[in-house]
Amino acid sequence: MTIKFAIITCSDTRTLETDEAGQKLEQLIAEQGWECIRRVVEMDERPFIAGALIDACDNTDADIVLTCGGSGLSLRDVTPEATRDVADREVPGIAEAMRAHSVAITPFAMLSRAICAQRGHTLIINLPGSTKAATENWEGIVAALPHAVKMMAGEGHSTQKDLSEKLAAAAAQGELG
Repeated sequence: MTIKFAIITCSDTRTLETDEAGQKLEQLIAEQGWECIRRVVEMDERPFIAGALIDACDNTDADIVLTCGGSGLSLRDVTPEATRDVADREVPGIAEAMRAHSVAITPFAMLSRAICAQRGHTLIINLPGSTKAATENWEGIVAALPHAVKMMAGEGHSTQKDLSEKLAAAAAQGELG
């Protein structure tokens, strides 16, 4: 399964060339045999981050959008708020798993305000801005990502076809209505 990613680095000080965490995430994606179809740097402003998230989710083929940075306690850290602004629903288990994995490495991981959410059929995952922390968080969740993408695409436990077949069989046996 090829998973397509977009990476949005949220920073007032980085450019694409100086965005080491975004570059590292792109490398980690490639190591899995997956594809990064877009990588951008956006200013740490809530409406700009929200706009970049909407664009990546709605106007690309990305299955997963990774944000990088803006999820800590600084007053400029507004990535979780921007993510909530555009989300259809939150996926708290991923953020919990990232923090649990990372707090075993450093107690500072508990200061993360990162969230994960779904917009349509796209998963949004807030990662820290430091290369080390983003890598650690990635390691804590990477194994679950293929299943998440399958579930969002309707290929999880039961597909729509499976449900239609079950309903047709039940109707044929007079079990409905």
